[in-house]
Amino acid sequence: MARTTNRRKFLIGVGAAGLAGFAGCIGGGGDNGSGGSGETGTSGGGGGGNGSGGGGGGGGQAIKIGILQPTTGDLASVGTPIQKAAQLPARQLQNADTAFSIETQIEDTQTDPQAGISAAQALVDAGYPAITGAASSETSIQVAKNVTIPNQIVLTPPASTSPAITDLQDNGYVYRTAPSDALQGEVLAQVASQRVNAAAVSAMFVNNSYGQALADSFVQAFDGNVPAQVSFEKAQSSYTSKLQEAMSSSPDGLLVIGYPESGNQLFRDFYSNYGRDTTILVTDGLRAPELPSDVGQSMTNVVGTAPIAAGPAKQFFTKSFKDEFGNEPGVFTSQAYDATAVQMLAIAAAGENTGSAVQQNMASVANPGGAEVTPENLAEGIGMAANGDDINYQGASSSVNFDDNGDMQSVGYEIFSYTEGGDIEQQDTVEFEAGGGGGGGGNNSSAGTTSA
Repeated sequence: MARTTNRRKFLIGVGAAGLAGFAGCIGGGGDNGSGGSGETGTSGGGGGGNGSGGGGGGGGQAIKIGILQPTTGDLASVGTPIQKAAQLPARQLQNADTAFSIETQIEDTQTDPQAGISAAQALVDAGYPAITGAASSETSIQVAKNVTIPNQIVLTPPASTSPAITDLQDNGYVYRTAPSDALQGEVLAQVASQRVNAAAVSAMFVNNSYGQALADSFVQAFDGNVPAQVSFEKAQSSYTSKLQEAMSSSPDGLLVIGYPESGNQLFRDFYSNYGRDTTILVTDGLRAPELPSDVGQSMTNVVGTAPIAAGPAKQFFTKSFKDEFGNEPGVFTSQAYDATAVQMLAIAAAGENTGSAVQQNMASVANPGGAEVTPENLAEGIGMAANGDDINYQGASSSVNFDDNGDMQSVGYEIFSYTEGGDIEQQDTVEFEAGGGGGGGGNNSSAGTTSA
């Protein structure tokens, strides 16, 4: 666990009445609270039930965001940069003139639903009203069902793409900045038929909500034949028998939906038994710069799809991430930034660190109407939100407009490949606009493709 706190006392863009109201709601004791922690410079105010946070002394203008990402397990290589991006809005505010303290607590899901439930409960117990997480769809679903929905905590997954999340009975407490795989299945189908010219594609998918739903989405959208659909478990010592099942009919292409740690062994087994004349399609979970070197093979027969930063502030985000962490942002990092930023704005607009109040303000700070707020003027936007001004957050990953299900209404994907030297090369981008509040489903969307 790690916790960081920023306490800046210079007022920017917040009227006295708005600031006083915010401080009055957050500072001091909440109902049934147990008191705040004193870790990492956080002074102990009173906590509150159902996610109301301990404020602190000196006015107590605290904004509390929990971060729930995998830094160990199958998704560690993807989750670590996502976690960093989720912290970036708070880090930026540490260098801004603002009346608010920003407190974050980081928990590791271990790419495991049960560990994720325990980690999420730790955030709830610590008084965090909103959480950026998780990465794995299965983990996010289990966390939502068992922890955040019952406790009325807002959960905003930046990397969980399963269409099953749209159908959660969440009472409005689950939002996501990641696109639904109902759309990615369409993109994959287009790549298979139009770029690979494949008439038959077998599918292999990790046996969880992410893998099953994305495979189903592809099968529904693909106008060719899918001779085999083969599920597999994570972290197995061999995938040879599963590959034999998928490749038994010699398909034109093989779709693999999984995560890097399992992908390493699966691809080693593939290249030990099959040639590069079969095109392999992969998804965001296997977009990993280190994958070719870990596999020990040139992966030039691999082409994939993944969500990208397609928002108005994508260039600012990319530069900010590189300046802060010294490397390029990865898949779902822009979505993680936006998830944290929107929740910060919602807390400021709510005037209190309670999940129910945050939930009521998520769509209003993000959707059209009001003064434009971007990552470039986030500190000012928090001040405006706290002052009761109407704002419209425009993000790094997208314009961040939520539909009635808490899904994104516009998203972007890249089509990528691996070069001979093992680098990731973007070939094209695809942008989707959902038609109305239908959860971003393929039947309600339009797509345009542009060369990168």
